[in-house]
Amino acid sequence: MSFFTFLKNKSLFYVVILLMTFSFCEDPIEPDPVEWPSRYEKIPADAVKMTPETDNFPPVLHSEEWNEPVPMEGPVNTAGAEDAPVITPDGLTFFLFFTPDVDIPPESQLLDSVTGIWWTEKSGGEWSEPERILLNDDLALDGPFCIVADTLWFGSFRVGNYGEDGDIYTTIYDGEKWTNWQNAGERINSQYNVGELYLPINAREMIFHRAGFGGYGEYDLWKSEKVGDEWIEPVNLGPTVNSELNDSHPFISSDGTELWFTGVSKKSYPGPALFRSVKSDTGWSVPDEIISSFAGDPGLDEQGNIYFTHHFFSSEMKMIEADIYVAYKK
Repeated sequence: MSFFTFLKNKSLFYVVILLMTFSFCEDPIEPDPVEWPSRYEKIPADAVKMTPETDNFPPVLHSEEWNEPVPMEGPVNTAGAEDAPVITPDGLTFFLFFTPDVDIPPESQLLDSVTGIWWTEKSGGEWSEPERILLNDDLALDGPFCIVADTLWFGSFRVGNYGEDGDIYTTIYDGEKWTNWQNAGERINSQYNVGELYLPINAREMIFHRAGFGGYGEYDLWKSEKVGDEWIEPVNLGPTVNSELNDSHPFISSDGTELWFTGVSKKSYPGPALFRSVKSDTGWSVPDEIISSFAGDPGLDEQGNIYFTHHFFSSEMKMIEADIYVAYKK
């Protein structure tokens, strides 16, 4: 599951209606003069904080290149849902999507003052307490996709989008705050209908998932290249990478030789799994399943450490919460 997956359901209709209602009010909502609440204040009192010891379906590693996955250290994980990990190449800045309760509908998330993008920085080997990134003057639901230099690419449900299934936006960090947020444009959001995406460090190509358009499965992985100032017509990554099922949430290594993504386990484990495909002169290799059992949305730093979302489910397959996990490179 990911930021968009949390929101793309029948309740999304009510999010759009609610956004439009507040947008056209004669008296716009004034910013709250008090401090925003912390994540902890909004987590239900009866929320259960899961641990590896209480996990019914712990992540399963299939490679000797990494150590066993563990919860991300520091104050990132809570009894709420942490999702959509984005790590900078140097491993010192981390972004995530947070919502306090996986059971509440999106229209309630919209008004809870904490659901959205949070970030934390590492100093002296310790992660700071995550802080919320506000990227709107009104109501919006935002989730991070990738960071390229000082530009954060994110998805958003807000008034002014080209469609009702979330648009891609960018924002720039000026050294003190995130500013100049803007829609990535009609070509990306309407004509190409780009889903969750990743741009390597040169920002001249974009790997993303989307449904339809003559793909092989429900979601396929596609690539678009930037020529001049325009993103050209996307090309499907082909049947070696894409399956007849669901292939999504891509990550590309800085050197462009490794493609990571979320897919359906081919080893009969429950939930999504993480796959890696390696690029050679002949193209992308057949993907290897690296981590299984409710593992999704991979992101790696330059050391090769794998950050991903792990969802906790009861034995009756009811979601309890979600945490960020890490498999450290040996």
